[in-house]
Amino acid sequence: MFGYLAETAGVLASPSRIELLDLLAQGERSVEELSEASHLSVANASQHLQRLRRAGIVGRRRKGRQILYELTDERVLDLMAVLRGMAESNHAAAERILKHSYLERDKLPPVARDELLERLRKQSVTLIDVRPEIEYQAAHIPGALSIPVMTLPERLGGLPKRPQIVAYCRGPYCVMAYKAVELLRPVGYRARRLDGGFMEWRRAGLPMVRGGAPAQLET
Repeated sequence: MFGYLAETAGVLASPSRIELLDLLAQGERSVEELSEASHLSVANASQHLQRLRRAGIVGRRRKGRQILYELTDERVLDLMAVLRGMAESNHAAAERILKHSYLERDKLPPVARDELLERLRKQSVTLIDVRPEIEYQAAHIPGALSIPVMTLPERLGGLPKRPQIVAYCRGPYCVMAYKAVELLRPVGYRARRLDGGFMEWRRAGLPMVRGGAPAQLET
């Protein structure tokens, strides 16, 4: 049994495979899309996906001429959260990176998931998804507007100054939401980040919208 445990753990013993799981937590993707997002070759990404598939963590389905990959075991999100916690607390270098690149970058506390749910219900917040549009289309938080962070500067004029804006991206180590609030606050927006991003939203079993065209701002 210890051997089987080690074999299962060994599937995750690769930065590339962990990054692919981080991407697949956003929704299903083709190997070509995963290759582009992870900067792996298609062949290399495919090899890692097959290893994850043999372990039962990832599945695939055919859509026309495309093969799409998706997480098949949601427990991997819990496992990744445990790994994050252990790495952050037990590795001095990881702790320094976390402090310098994340915690010190934004002094305002993020918005908790329960708080966001309540504020969405009361329509007292504008929620923006700053991930690439392909990830929004795969799955997103209900009520979110798709405004990829790269397009945010040119779309500032269409965002209301009130109520508060909450931005979210992929997960705990995604910097896109940090970049979004850094763009929004200097020009007068009350902006905060969502705690944990989309990965932790999904891990908590909260509502998601799968597929569909990006929601538009009302004019």
